[in-house]
Amino acid sequence: MLEIIKQPWPWYVSGPLIGLMVPLLLLLGNKAFGISSSLRHVCAACFPANIPFFKYNWKQEVWNLFFVAGIAIGAFITWQWLFDYNSIHLNPKLLNELNSYGITDYKQVIPHEVVNWQGLFTLKGFVCIIGGGFLIGFGTRYAGGCTSGHAISGLSNLQWPSLVATISFMTGGFVVANFILPVILKI
Repeated sequence: MLEIIKQPWPWYVSGPLIGLMVPLLLLLGNKAFGISSSLRHVCAACFPANIPFFKYNWKQEVWNLFFVAGIAIGAFITWQWLFDYNSIHLNPKLLNELNSYGITDYKQVIPHEVVNWQGLFTLKGFVCIIGGGFLIGFGTRYAGGCTSGHAISGLSNLQWPSLVATISFMTGGFVVANFILPVILKI
């Protein structure tokens, strides 16, 4: 059984399992699936500071905090005991492209040349982490949710704003991955 869990699951198994979470949450608990709202719940619980945005009964959404904690715990368990770092197979075309950016260390899931403590304190690291974090936070708030909330929950509920948001997320990801990230990696 453990070997089945350790292997990558095909899209036609994992996709429907993720997709079935939406109706299960709606039918069993009348809850909407999404991750970004959990940060609002944490802020409302820990730092209300008399801000109107954080004045609501966050305790009604405590299930979301348990859900996010479960994701973090599951990720830790997978990283610590279930993931085989020796079996990372990358497409040869991707390897050639990464080599052209000076990325050659593939012993970890995220190459050391991309994410490391020394790089965090450089101008490029500051712009990527602080600027990127701001853009993600602003975009999530502006779009009224994150990619998982819109693409999984919103689309399954046939919400027009979620379709627009998902198309925007995908377009932005394509532009960044193909045009902006190569420039950043060459700096």
